[in-house]
Amino acid sequence: MSLNSTPQSVRVHIGLFGKRNAGKSSVINAITNQNAAIVSNVAGTTTDPVFRPMEILPIGPCVLIDTAGLDDIGELGELRVNKSLDVLDKTDVALLVVDSTIGIGEEDLSLIEKFKDKKIPHILVLNKIDMLNNENNVLEESKKLAKCPIVCVSTINNVGIDKLKECIISNTKEESTEFRLVGDLINENDFIVLVIPIDKAAPKGRLILPQQQVIRDILDSGAMPIITKETTLKETLANLNQKPTLVITDSQAFERVSKDTPKDIPLTSFSILFARQKGDLYELVKGAHAIDNLKDGDKILIAEGCTHHRQSDDIGTYKIPKWLKEKTKKDLNFEFTSGVTFTDDVNKYSLIIHCGGCMMNRTAMMSRIEKAKELNVPIVNYGVLIAYLQGILDRSLYPLKEKELSLD
Repeated sequence: MSLNSTPQSVRVHIGLFGKRNAGKSSVINAITNQNAAIVSNVAGTTTDPVFRPMEILPIGPCVLIDTAGLDDIGELGELRVNKSLDVLDKTDVALLVVDSTIGIGEEDLSLIEKFKDKKIPHILVLNKIDMLNNENNVLEESKKLAKCPIVCVSTINNVGIDKLKECIISNTKEESTEFRLVGDLINENDFIVLVIPIDKAAPKGRLILPQQQVIRDILDSGAMPIITKETTLKETLANLNQKPTLVITDSQAFERVSKDTPKDIPLTSFSILFARQKGDLYELVKGAHAIDNLKDGDKILIAEGCTHHRQSDDIGTYKIPKWLKEKTKKDLNFEFTSGVTFTDDVNKYSLIIHCGGCMMNRTAMMSRIEKAKELNVPIVNYGVLIAYLQGILDRSLYPLKEKELSLD
């Protein structure tokens, strides 16, 4: 997979924060070794957060996020600052860029506390050291205030940039097999059957991102993916010369696929695999059980991490509300969000139902789950919910149970 085609959701997200004219855009240009960001002496050149893909070895594909100055002023400036702070919810590593000729201010120290609260690995970048008479004095003073890794750089002379890259690498959490999609559940030469419905909601001429990523993970594991539709699953299983290790289905075909898959063949869904990779599967399973406690008038938020053209029978806006009303026999009120917008009013909902999060990185998805968890609001994702509504949740979790989920 090339750099440009690597999905943003699987890239390490590196957020750059700091006051206006601290040199955030210049640091991005120095790291990428290209004029990727607009640089100006005019304060506030960067307004909305800007996402820039690149690659830092050995991390691999990354996203550098350029944000507006934390000391922006006025009503519009306050909105820009809030957008910058929203980026924290998807940041894997944070760079706090400070103009070393001015030093660390209250806004910088406040942001460092936010990094700590959110447990975000962070680095203080002392920029413009080429303008200092005594770099050591500024460095020692910064160490007393910041108490975090510090790198001195000059984007004019390209000093300290390699050291900054090394520091980013050393502060990036390594992805363990805990966050794989399916590779840690299967073995080399296993047959894995993937059930992919081709209906009017399926994009023409291509597979959707969750399907692509699962196929890639299977191939990387040395196993063999076998693709079929729900209408041909029986014939596919009958024609295999060995029993598949696992059947993975689109959640919307769960009921039929469960009936057509023999009980001795493990079954799960793409969405449940993403639930374990991107989020807290245990918390999402708890959320599914919460539908039994819903009452008339309860508000339910259905949230998606991306925007897309909706069909008349859209899974989020039509099918799930319909299935929930049929299951609970309650008069429920539904609200919807999509894309980068989540909600600031988590506690007004009795249940949050989230998509699989295939377009979000794990940090962003976990941030949403943690917000709900802190306020004791149940949260569940599409696949887990659908399996629960159709009475096959235990079966769909069984292939994962011994790895990280206790159903007791």
